[in-house]
Amino acid sequence: MSTAQSIDAQALDLMLRTGSRWVLWLLLGLSVAGLAVALERVFFFARERRPRRRIAGVLHFLRTAEPEKALHLLGDARSMDTAVARACLQNAKDGPAAIEEHVAATIESERVRYERGLAFLGTLGNNAPFVGLFGTVLGIVRSFHDLSTSTAQGTQAVMAGIAEALVATGVGLLVALPAVAAYNALMRHVETAAASAGALGHQILAHIKAERPGAPDNAAGAGKKDVEALPDAGPAEGR
Repeated sequence: MSTAQSIDAQALDLMLRTGSRWVLWLLLGLSVAGLAVALERVFFFARERRPRRRIAGVLHFLRTAEPEKALHLLGDARSMDTAVARACLQNAKDGPAAIEEHVAATIESERVRYERGLAFLGTLGNNAPFVGLFGTVLGIVRSFHDLSTSTAQGTQAVMAGIAEALVATGVGLLVALPAVAAYNALMRHVETAAASAGALGHQILAHIKAERPGAPDNAAGAGKKDVEALPDAGPAEGR
């Protein structure tokens, strides 16, 4: 029992010493970090926006059976769409099945670049209210301890301390809401970019398949012609 009382006393002493102010500073620092991540992602997506004219030019050169010019037109453009188009054109000789694998691998690797830092925003949005609530708990514990040791004249000061402690919960919500909104908006942009890149990959693959018809169909047609070319041996002779 004495050990339990000692642990409780130590925990109470720690809460009384720390208070809730450090939680507010922590939330302020997290909000600044979240804002920095969100702005960095916005500038990143602005740099990686889809080059519509180049993509249209690539499709035009594919329709005219000029894949070399299509690859040259991409140049050093950076976006998920151009990465997929470059992977398709550079590996066009490997066949449609291999190109599909290259498209899937390219989209997954690009998603890693596009989602960098977004996990922090999601974590901040989910946990900032709990951090603020923890600060409120610390402030209320300290206020009630002061209430138990204060006189009637000190009650107003204690109630002011409780009100100050509740501010931590409000600050936690204030930090969480923009983080959640930014996370949802940026993740939506990533999903849109991945869908657009996948659609472009299918378009390029369709042009490549049109230029190189399927080998199995040709083989089947050739086999059918060979069978038709065989001389008719006539009915078999009786034994």
